Amino acid sequence: MSAGDWLAVRLTAELATVSTLMLLLVGTPLAWGLARSRSVWKPLGSAVVALPLVLPPTVIGFYLLVLMGPQGPVGQITQALGLGRLPFTFGGLVVASVVYSLPFVVQPLQQAFEAIPERTLEAAATLRAGPWDRFFSVALPLARPGLVTASVLGFAHTVGEFGVVLMIGGNIPGATRVLSVALYDHVEASEFADAHRLAAFMVAFSLVVLVTLYAVNRPRRADESATGAGATP
Repeated sequence: MSAGDWLAVRLTAELATVSTLMLLLVGTPLAWGLARSRSVWKPLGSAVVALPLVLPPTVIGFYLLVLMGPQGPVGQITQALGLGRLPFTFGGLVVASVVYSLPFVVQPLQQAFEAIPERTLEAAATLRAGPWDRFFSVALPLARPGLVTASVLGFAHTVGEFGVVLMIGGNIPGATRVLSVALYDHVEASEFADAHRLAAFMVAFSLVVLVTLYAVNRPRRADESATGAGATP
């Protein structure tokens, strides 16, 4: 691959790493709140989180451009804080990636939190564990498979984004030109050998991600559980 392609690989890895960390910071409390909520508004909240699954990326990109533009509320705040405008910057790509990949992080975590038996949290409360203790000492360890799934899916989905990152970031080499945009450029220029290399790289990456995800979350067989139980003194 060319130096420009390797630069796109590095930028994509940086974007996916930063976005995944932000997604976990935002998505974990959001998933916990949705899992514990008994409000009549819970379906609406879940639907808002899941919107990126059904909306075209161009729709999300358009509204993000409006919000983060010079006349948008987010754009006015960032300019007032001296941060400049987010569109066509790495920061703008992070915001777009977090919004677009949010359901891929929130939904696995929400399902993991909802699967925790209520009596387990009640038992922790009877032992004088406060809300924070119950969350960090009980809920998070029990939700580990969901946390792993959310992290892997959030990272992988960010790597594969195209429509949103193209609208928000454009195609600036070294700044916003990620792998999917670089692949599109090669196809547009009829550079099919380079396009094949990038496409094969992304296919291999996606396969490794899925194999790792299924291997980590593979349910233990009954004989393995019995062996582990028998080995316990």
